[in-house]
Amino acid sequence: GDGRKEWKHFISDTGMASRSGKYYFYDNYFDLPGALLCARVVDSLTKQNNGQKTFDFWKDVVAAIQHNYKVSAFKENCGIYFPEVKRDPGRYLYSCPESVKKWLQQLKNAGKILLLITSSHSDYCRLLCEHILGNDFADLFDIVITNALKPGFFSHSPSQRPFRTLENDEEQEALPSLDKPGWYSQGNAAHLYELLKKMTGKPEPKVVYFGDSMHSDIFPARHYSNWETVLILEELRGDRDGKPEESEPLEKKGKYEGPKAKPLYTLSKTWGSFFIDSVSGLENTEDSLVYTWSCKRISTYSTIAIPSIEAIA
Repeated sequence: GDGRKEWKHFISDTGMASRSGKYYFYDNYFDLPGALLCARVVDSLTKQNNGQKTFDFWKDVVAAIQHNYKVSAFKENCGIYFPEVKRDPGRYLYSCPESVKKWLQQLKNAGKILLLITSSHSDYCRLLCEHILGNDFADLFDIVITNALKPGFFSHSPSQRPFRTLENDEEQEALPSLDKPGWYSQGNAAHLYELLKKMTGKPEPKVVYFGDSMHSDIFPARHYSNWETVLILEELRGDRDGKPEESEPLEKKGKYEGPKAKPLYTLSKTWGSFFIDSVSGLENTEDSLVYTWSCKRISTYSTIAIPSIEAIA
C-alpha cells in the first residue's frame, strides 16, 4: 500500500501469518468456507450476547476441523464431511476431462516420471482419484504420496518426516530412505529427490510441480526444493461459471484460450482485480497502478500460472 491504505496491524504481524495466535490467513479456495463459518459464529454470538465485542472461539473451530478431517475420520465416518462425500461423490466432484487423462498418459509414454503428492490420507485420495480419473488412476503415476503434510514435506528434514509404507491405509514403520517407486505416506522432498536421481539416472533431474496453493505447494516447492512450479490459479479463468466447458477443436481456437473466457482483467465488483491495485496519487496527479501483494508472490514463486490443467492439456 501507500501508507494510507496499509492495514493498521501490518507492522506488528509480519511473521508467519499461519503461526500467529491473533490472525488466521485464509489463503485459498479450500479455506474460504472457514471464513464464512467464522463470520457466522461471530454473527451468532453477537446476536445471543447483545453485541459481544471480543471472541474466543478459534480453538473450537480448530477442534471442529480436527474432528471432521483427522486422518482416521474417513475410516471412522467421523463428522459430517467424509460420510457425505462417500455417500454421493458425484454431487461434489467433477470427473477429469479426457484431454487431461490423455495428456498424463502421453507424458508417461514419453518416459516422464509422474508423481502425485497430496496431504489427503490414502483412503480419501483413493475415493477422489477413482471418481475423478477412474479406477486405474494409480497406473498413471509412478509414485503416489498421501498424507504428505505439506508444506512440511518440503521444509522438514528426512529425520523429521520419514516416508512410511501403508497396509490397509494404516501407516507402517518409518523408512530410512526411498528405494523404489510405489505408494507411500508422509515423507520429505529430499528422499524423494534421491529416488528421482536413481530412477532417471541424472544427477539433477528437473521436477515440474503443479499445485493450487501458494502456502502448501508453490512457495515451499520453489523455496526449499528449487523445483519448477506451475500455479493453478482460478482467478486467471475470467469465467465464473465453475465447470469448464468442453473445449472446441484446437483448429478453431488457440490452445491456451480458456472456455468462454472473459478478459483476464475481469474484476470482482467487491474486491477489484486480484493482480493489480490502484494507488491514489497526490493532489492533481492520476492514480497509479501497482501489482498486488498476491501478484508479486505469484510472480516470484511460480514459473508459470495457468487457469486449469485443461488449459494446457
